[in-house]
Amino acid sequence: MRQRLDKDAAETDQKPALRHTCLITNNVQRLLEFYGRVLQISPKTTGSDYAEFATGGGVLAVFSAIAQEKYIPGSAKPAENKSAILEFEVADVDREYARLRGIVKDWVKTPATQPWGTRSIYFRDPDGNLVDFYAWVKVH
Repeated sequence: MRQRLDKDAAETDQKPALRHTCLITNNVQRLLEFYGRVLQISPKTTGSDYAEFATGGGVLAVFSAIAQEKYIPGSAKPAENKSAILEFEVADVDREYARLRGIVKDWVKTPATQPWGTRSIYFRDPDGNLVDFYAWVKVH
């Protein structure tokens, strides 16, 4: 499953670093197909219940709800996230929007420049998780 990024992290005074996000799902294959197309990355799989997408800044993992329940009972409910956003920095939001229009079924917000200096698109994955593709822009 997870690979250790820094062998000496536990032995130093290093602060926690978020490097890994795991989505718990009832349909691993559906999310793998979706994120494979959206991220344009092939997942590294471990059996049929776990896979990872290595992005430039961290790892997005997908894990079976049945396996999660087996290992950590009562810890997660798939497809019920309404409080977190998966945010991916991209080079060109408008180009990504055009590419994703045939892939994404649930758009939350079409391309817009935000007051905090990003241009973003927001959409939901097949489990309802909110995803943001953004690029930094100069605000005038």
